[in-house]
Amino acid sequence: MQIKVPASSANLGPGFDSIGMAVSLYLTLDVLEPSDEWVIDHDFDDLPHDQSNMIIDTALKIKADMPPHHLKMQSAIPVAHGLGSSSSAIVAGIELANVLGKLQLSNDEKVAIACEIEGHPDNVTPAILGGLVIGTNVNGHFDAIQAPLLPYALAAYVPSYNLKTADARAALPASLTLKQATHGSAIANVLVAGLFANRYDLVGELMEADEFHEQPRAKLVPELAKIREIGHEAGALATYLSGAGPTVMTIIDKQGIPRFKQLLLQAGLSDPLLEIEPDTEGVQVVDSVSYTHLTLPTICSV
Repeated sequence: MQIKVPASSANLGPGFDSIGMAVSLYLTLDVLEPSDEWVIDHDFDDLPHDQSNMIIDTALKIKADMPPHHLKMQSAIPVAHGLGSSSSAIVAGIELANVLGKLQLSNDEKVAIACEIEGHPDNVTPAILGGLVIGTNVNGHFDAIQAPLLPYALAAYVPSYNLKTADARAALPASLTLKQATHGSAIANVLVAGLFANRYDLVGELMEADEFHEQPRAKLVPELAKIREIGHEAGALATYLSGAGPTVMTIIDKQGIPRFKQLLLQAGLSDPLLEIEPDTEGVQVVDSVSYTHLTLPTICSV
C-alpha cells in the first residue's frame, strides 16, 4: 500500500495563513510488512528513522495502539522552502492512522485533525483535499472551502538556501494598525471574490498587493522583487512568495515558461526552476506498493 501526498503553496499573496494550493510535488509513503517496532526508511540526513519521525508520531497521536510497520518514505518536496514539506508529513501520518487503524475518517475529520496539529489550514487542507482551498478557524473549529483553480501553469524558483518558518515568522511585525489590517483584509477579500468570478486579471494584481507578510520577509528572500519584475516582462499572471519562502512561485501560461526561464538566466538567477501544476486529487492511497522513483517535476536549470 502506498500513501501519496502533494506539496502545497500557501498564502498566494494576501491570503496569509488561510489560502493554499496543492501542487504536483509529492511525498510517498510505502507501508511494508509488520515489524517488531516502527521503522521508516528515507534518504534525509536530519530526519529520524524511528517512531519519533513526524509521520509516525502523528499517526500514533491519532491511533496509539496500531501495530508497528516497516515504512519507506520518498519525497520530491524541498524541505524548509515554503512548499509544505512538514504539512505533507502530517497528512501522511493522518492517512497512515486512518488506514492501519481502520478509522474511516471523512475529509472533514482529516482536515480538523490536521489543522489542530498544524495550527492553520493553508498547507494541510489542500494537501488533503487537493486544489485551491480557503480556510480559517472560527469558534474553535476549522472551516474550508475549495475555490476554482486558475487555468495556468506554475514555475517555482527554488533558491539554494533554506528558510525556516520560525525565522520567517520572526520577521513579521507583532501588530498592524487598524488602517493596515483593514486594507490588507480588503485585498484578500476581493482576491477571493475574483477567484470565484474568474477575474484572472484582478486576481493577478491582488496576489502581488499583499500587506501582511511579503514586505517584511522581502529582505530574507531578495530574489522576490526581481523575479516578479521578470514575470511581468514574460507575461505572467502573478508572482508571490510561496508560504514562508524562500520559494518564489510564478503563475504563468505554460508556453511562457521558456522565455521566463531565459530572462531569469540573463538576470543571473540560476537556481532550479520547477515546472509544476496544481494538484487536484489531494492525498491518495493506492493498494500496490511501488519501489520506483517518484515522478519528478521538470527542472529547468536557469
